[in-house]
Amino acid sequence: MLAPFRVRGFRFQWGGDLAMSWAAEMEILILGWYVLVESGSVATLALFAALQYAGSLVSPLFGVAGDRLGYARLFWSTRAFYGLLAAIVLVMAWNDALSPPAVLIVASLAGMVRPSDMVMRYAVIARVLPANQLMGGLGIARITSDSARIAGALAGASTVAAFGMVWAYTAIVLLYTLSFLLTMAIEPRKRRSMRKEGAGAGTSTDANAAAGPTHQDGSVALATGERPRSPLKDLRSAFAYVWGKPVLLGAFGLAFLVNLLAFPLFLGLLPYVARQQYGLDQEGLSTLAASFAFGGLLGSFLVGSNRLPLGAARTMIVAAVVWFSADLLFAFNRNLGLGVALLITAGLASSVCLTPLAAVMLRGTDPAFRGRVMGMRMLAIWGLPLGLLCSGPLIEAHGFTLTALSYSVLGLALCLAIALYWREHLWSTRAIANA
Repeated sequence: MLAPFRVRGFRFQWGGDLAMSWAAEMEILILGWYVLVESGSVATLALFAALQYAGSLVSPLFGVAGDRLGYARLFWSTRAFYGLLAAIVLVMAWNDALSPPAVLIVASLAGMVRPSDMVMRYAVIARVLPANQLMGGLGIARITSDSARIAGALAGASTVAAFGMVWAYTAIVLLYTLSFLLTMAIEPRKRRSMRKEGAGAGTSTDANAAAGPTHQDGSVALATGERPRSPLKDLRSAFAYVWGKPVLLGAFGLAFLVNLLAFPLFLGLLPYVARQQYGLDQEGLSTLAASFAFGGLLGSFLVGSNRLPLGAARTMIVAAVVWFSADLLFAFNRNLGLGVALLITAGLASSVCLTPLAAVMLRGTDPAFRGRVMGMRMLAIWGLPLGLLCSGPLIEAHGFTLTALSYSVLGLALCLAIALYWREHLWSTRAIANA
């Protein structure tokens, strides 16, 4: 499990991701509770949660920019942007000027960038690690976000309760600053000579030609006398590339499905569940959030061991079925102890589903297209705001139980349909995705 840490870039990226994830989880939990209490509306809470992922629509453009400019540069700018927004909230809280509309504006600005952060993480990991360490490296990388959901949830609630929002946001700004500094260290200051991408397994001649010489940070250099390609042409070529690969279509469909119907119950709506279903306060909410994250952390260690008995594609499908089954039971549950157990199960299943899913897409993609394809993968996150925006009115009209039941049953049916339709590419033991 520790082998990826021998790579210099991975070490700095992991530390930067950890600090960023802790800050983001504290921020989302604190502001989500603030919006729910101040507005008293579950629909407003769902809107706040949905805005966190609005930028998934422009994630493919981040993929194009990463392929052209290098992901180290994008890391610096985006994480500096997070720190700036957190500093603005800190100033407003200090001057008692914070309000739900102001929080929604900040959430919309952060949400334009945050979904693309995962694009950059995965693309850099795929570049710096050897193929036989990819699955384990992705699992170890996911530990940063899973541990952040535990520590960030508990630290965020306890800091606000003990010291107030101003000091809580001071800690958030410091964490974002640390993330920015560590991310800057991913790329060595001394510029290295350009190198060509090695022709790995499944790499096509056209892909290598499209990639051209690459810099140390992953940016693509144009050959002498070559005219720059249009970003829109790069984007169109990526859509055509994904459309022609069933394994990528199947993985994308499953990613969209779990974001649409599974994640809303355990992310954006968790403050409502804590307050209305279990009668908990903000510290109780942190316990529920930490339970889901603890399950995700267990799943990350399991994937990080790189010893899963099933192939990657089979693993993600089985885990998705377990995830929706936990959702189904969670819809009817009112016992806190059982609820915590279901949250841990769902968190574990989510990690064991999404990390192999990323490995399936990275393994099935030529190096020249990785940034763009992972950018398109982030379009699947748009299912989460759609699911959240639909769930708010549905809960207000029909209640949480019926809404969660409908999401779970539909999710199970569609998950099995995906496995059946793309069975030769996702379920067959002969498929490359299960190699």
